[in-house]
Amino acid sequence: MLNNWQNKGVGDFKYHVGISSLTQVASRDDRVCVLNILGGESSEVTPVSHAYSGGNVVCGTAPGKGGAVLETPAGNIPVYNNVRDALAAGHRFNCGVVYLPPSAARDGVAELIRVNPDLRKIFIITEKIAVHDAREIRAMGQQRGIDIFGANGLGVADTWNQVRIGGALGGDRPGDSLRPGSIAIFSNSGGFSTTIAQYLRMAGWGTTTVISSGKDVYIHYAAPEFAFALANDARSKAAVLYCEPGGYYEYDATFTKPVVACVVGRWKSKLTRAVGHAGAMAGGDDDAQAKERWFMEKFGVDDLFTPERPVFSAKGAVVTNIAHIPAALTAVMRANATLPDFAPEGSLALKPWFGSDEGLDLPESLRIPVVEALAPYNGQIALLNTQIGSVVPRQAMKDASGASQMDAKTQVSSLHGTSMLHAATLPLESNVALALVRDAGGENDRKLIAPAIAAYVNLHGKPELAAAQASREAGNAPNAVLAAAAAIVGPRRQQAAREALRFMIERFHSAGLGNEFGASLSESFDIGLIDGASHPGLTSAEPDAQAERLLAGVKAHGARSVFLRWLQSLHGHPTEAAVLAAISATLAWGPLSRKRISRLTAESFPWWLQLFGTLIGASADAARHQSGSFCGIADEQLLSRLSLGEIAFAALLGSLPKEDDLFAFQTLVGLLLTNGPGAISAQGAKGAVSSDGPEQPERVQLNKAMIGFLTHTGYAHGGNGYEGIAYLCEQFRDSGLEDPGASEHGIDLDALAARAVERYAQYKTQKKTAGSLDIAKLPGVNHPVFKDKPVNHDPREVFIARLFEERGETNVFHQFYRALVQQLFDAGVSRNIYCVNIDAVIAALLLKMLWKPLAAGQIGERELETAAFTIFLYPRMLGCAAEADDHLNRGRNMDTRTAASACRFVA
Repeated sequence: MLNNWQNKGVGDFKYHVGISSLTQVASRDDRVCVLNILGGESSEVTPVSHAYSGGNVVCGTAPGKGGAVLETPAGNIPVYNNVRDALAAGHRFNCGVVYLPPSAARDGVAELIRVNPDLRKIFIITEKIAVHDAREIRAMGQQRGIDIFGANGLGVADTWNQVRIGGALGGDRPGDSLRPGSIAIFSNSGGFSTTIAQYLRMAGWGTTTVISSGKDVYIHYAAPEFAFALANDARSKAAVLYCEPGGYYEYDATFTKPVVACVVGRWKSKLTRAVGHAGAMAGGDDDAQAKERWFMEKFGVDDLFTPERPVFSAKGAVVTNIAHIPAALTAVMRANATLPDFAPEGSLALKPWFGSDEGLDLPESLRIPVVEALAPYNGQIALLNTQIGSVVPRQAMKDASGASQMDAKTQVSSLHGTSMLHAATLPLESNVALALVRDAGGENDRKLIAPAIAAYVNLHGKPELAAAQASREAGNAPNAVLAAAAAIVGPRRQQAAREALRFMIERFHSAGLGNEFGASLSESFDIGLIDGASHPGLTSAEPDAQAERLLAGVKAHGARSVFLRWLQSLHGHPTEAAVLAAISATLAWGPLSRKRISRLTAESFPWWLQLFGTLIGASADAARHQSGSFCGIADEQLLSRLSLGEIAFAALLGSLPKEDDLFAFQTLVGLLLTNGPGAISAQGAKGAVSSDGPEQPERVQLNKAMIGFLTHTGYAHGGNGYEGIAYLCEQFRDSGLEDPGASEHGIDLDALAARAVERYAQYKTQKKTAGSLDIAKLPGVNHPVFKDKPVNHDPREVFIARLFEERGETNVFHQFYRALVQQLFDAGVSRNIYCVNIDAVIAALLLKMLWKPLAAGQIGERELETAAFTIFLYPRMLGCAAEADDHLNRGRNMDTRTAASACRFVA
């Protein structure tokens, strides 16, 4: 049968080739049937091809879906169960396009050939067809005189006739990339076919026919056939070939017109097996370097073309970077006395389409100008720029986080890129900003955050306090007490504020409030551009006492807000919800405009602010909440004069802190914000969000995320283990210490440490004599990561020690720990000098704050344990809020479950 067809082909081939010129590859006369037309790829690509080509697809097949249609801009395409049904319905076509899976491709081709005598061309998009099937497809095509393109290609396009068959060449708007000209393209890569056409267009070269040959093991329409058709196409003056390793097709091709060959894939010569969609193996004679030599011999050149060393001849040039193709082609064509098809439309210089310096004040030499993108991307970017806030893809987040990280080497965790060591130097307001807006914010942010949270600390007469106190009196731990209060702060509590916030964001964005950093503080913005009349919840006829307190607090702190300025210009009195919304909008605007946070994150701010204030307030006994005062501090002072750190300290210990205590307290908060993605507390917060369904954010309850964090927190967390504080109390119980911050404390720390080591050595000896392997370690001493050197240091402990040393502050408990590790070595209990780990530092900082009330009998051991536990909850609620927000933006429903394969039964 093959012999019957050999003489019916064209050219000097030993097999059938039906196409004599590139003009016959795709024409306006071609009619197309698409197999698996309703598949994922085809249903996206075929409508574009159909419209671009003037309606060349007459029908499609999809087994079991006969009677359906594929809608396109050029009309509906009918769908049949099989090709025979399509023919029976009266459709006629000479081209078939195959989008079938690899296992079905052979049968699909067989069906096309067997039942349609008019068939002349088949375009196979399917990749990774089995070699055996590819051979049979080849044989069937040869037997019936049919040209086959592919497999694993993106079809063909004729720019002059505006026809595209079988693929996505040119993308969603082929006319933007495929401009008529004089250069044909033949490429192993479908995606690069379009890229090359775009590069050529920038340099003034248009295209004639573009063929994506594909790169399965079998390339049915290959370089020799292309070279022959190129020679007979009067439109094409030259060609560009994009080649990858594998096959001898290019070696067998004879070119009679100038060619620029781009050969890629040298790295594949290092592999031991075929990979990707190039089939060469290491050691073969068809690798990238071999193909480079083939072309250099054909063109009569001795090296590759680069802009720095332009090696070419009138026959062609070889490049290894597609960016060099235009320059090489222009040089080759100049040698043939041929000018570009039209004026160049641009250059290949770096032209960023997006720009974001994250608010950095960069010098002009580093500020690369943003230019308008090429069509169709310019329209897409313009549309993106109307969007405020970021959108991130959803993914499995069980053991992952976009908020926190842990450096395995230093053991220093970070939140939104800020290390806990740096966070330890920041005021509490800055760490609130870090959790919400993903950076520490500025001075104005701090001045807004303090009153916004302080407004919800005094819970006198509120159900939150009643729930917390009932839990406390029932003997519950601090986390359960706070969880009871959080349960009351449900979604309806902030519904009005969040609706007002959405209104403000949309109105100010559409009115053109600038995207530059700090635009929300702009004094020059014309608030008359904003119409607030259509949102009734912003003002009321009567004054709102809580709103007035909030406004007075913001004013007293000296904070600025264009949103508050606009709100106060409206008729009537601002409501509490509107004021909280305006504060939230001010905090969110810069990060929203820079797409650092999402709309969803910004619209959660009122809820988080109220939750933070409620949890701080609920940590204080009900007796400290009075009408008009909290812990003896008047509400006016609470909102207008105090920092958030001072308020939180007062909630914990019942009085305002001294400067040293406040610094130590805020240092602790920064250190304890997060312990990385794997922390139990973070898992609890993420699990609560995941179970609510983050893909449906309207159902997610943020207070439940806080409850999830709280229920996953226990006494072992408090102060990173109450054991450290208990151990220090034991050592200093009879020491007579009065002030742990006094430089002249009068205690011989070396002697105290020596006695502690002697007791510990005796304890170890007794345990070993008794044959016990359960020997307790000293809390806060050593760390598995920092050991086995003569002298070991935890870099976190070193950082904190230097921080307090620079301030001239003393902490006798920290000094004791340093003496202890030295004495352990001197007494021969340890082989080296252990590190003092960060847990010891946390215990030392905590006990320094609590020592005086402890020594004075104001708190007992139980209260000490409660205080140590509670102080951990303050910072971790911020870190877990960041985790919950990250999961709400990125996570999927129920994605914190453990896979069944990873679960086991323990008997």
